[in-house]
This record gives sequence, C-alpha cells and structure tokens, in this order.
Amino acid sequence: MTTEPTNANIDAVARVYAQSLLELAEAAGGEDKIAELGEELEGLLEIIRSEPALAEFLRSPIIKRSGRGDSLRRMLDGRVSDLLLRFLLVLNGKGRLGRLSDIAAAFDEMLNERFGRIEVDVFTVDGRLDDAQMGLLADKVRTRLGKEPVFHQYSDPSLIGGLVLRVGDQLIDGSVRGRLRGLRESLLDRGAAAIRAGGESFYSED
Repeated sequence: MTTEPTNANIDAVARVYAQSLLELAEAAGGEDKIAELGEELEGLLEIIRSEPALAEFLRSPIIKRSGRGDSLRRMLDGRVSDLLLRFLLVLNGKGRLGRLSDIAAAFDEMLNERFGRIEVDVFTVDGRLDDAQMGLLADKVRTRLGKEPVFHQYSDPSLIGGLVLRVGDQLIDGSVRGRLRGLRESLLDRGAAAIRAGGESFYSED
C-alpha cells in the first residue's frame, strides 16, 4: 500500500497533450474507448513506477529518440493498443516522453470531469477500509458533492484512528489525531482566557 499520494505537476503542456489523446480516443470509439484508454494508460504507469530503470529509459536525454522509438515498438507492440503506442511514439519524437505521468494525470482529470467523477484520497491508520465502509463513504460523497467518487487509500499511522479525506485542496479531518489537536487547542484557548481574566482581576484590586 502506498504511503504517500503522488501529486502530478499538471501544466499547460501536459493538458495540451492530454486533450489531443482524448480527442484521438473519442474519434476511435467514443466514450467507451476513452474509458478503456484511461485504464490502459494507468496500467502502463503502474509498471513504469515499479521499474525505475524503465522510467529512466523513458526520460533520459542521453538516449537517441530514434533508438528509443525502436525499443518502444519492440517492447509494446501487441501489448498496448495501437492508439496508445502511436501516442507514445509521438511523445518520444517531441521529446516529451518524460512528461508521461503529468500528461496521464491531466488525462485522468479530464476523464473525471467528463464522467462526473471526483478523486478522493482516503487516509487511515492502515490504509484499508473494508467494502462496507467504502460503500458508506461513497454514499456520503455522492450526497454531498453530487459526483461519483474515485477513492485512493493511503496509510498514515500518525492518525491514531478515524480517517482524513482530501478532495482537491479541501481536507476533511475525522481522525483521532485531529480531535486531540482540536481538544488541545480548545484547552489552550480556555487556559489563556482564564489567565487573562485572572490578570485583569489582579490589576483591578486596590
């Protein structure tokens, strides 16, 4: 289980390539093809993340683009769709293959918008909520946000218990750690108020 989520740097260049890939997929088979390509792209990225040597091969400026293109054909022909392979070769030719993860993140963002989905990071102590718990959580997200959640679970033992949700830039802290922090701050505030009140009483005495 991954302990930290990956934050992709989605910039204008990544979005341009992601939009091109989206349009190619739509022309090739509509929404079914778009969804299929999204899954295929994520599967390829999982392999790349687990193989540092492959990741270095894709982004290395030392390797000639022509040679890398030939290697890509040998490695991926028949293992990925022709559309994805051609797209990877285009990225290689443009010197953008090292930005594949950013482009994939932008593509995933576009898919979420198109299909009414929203990415939700779920942090718990062990990173494992069961199906019943995830079902309840999904119902709450649908009710509150009106979108279909796509959950990513992460472990964070420092939470002690409970969970924390991250939806975009918003954090929803329902952890024991968060409640203890809130209690501590409340006690400190009350203590400071009591000290101030006591001081005023002291200085007001004759």
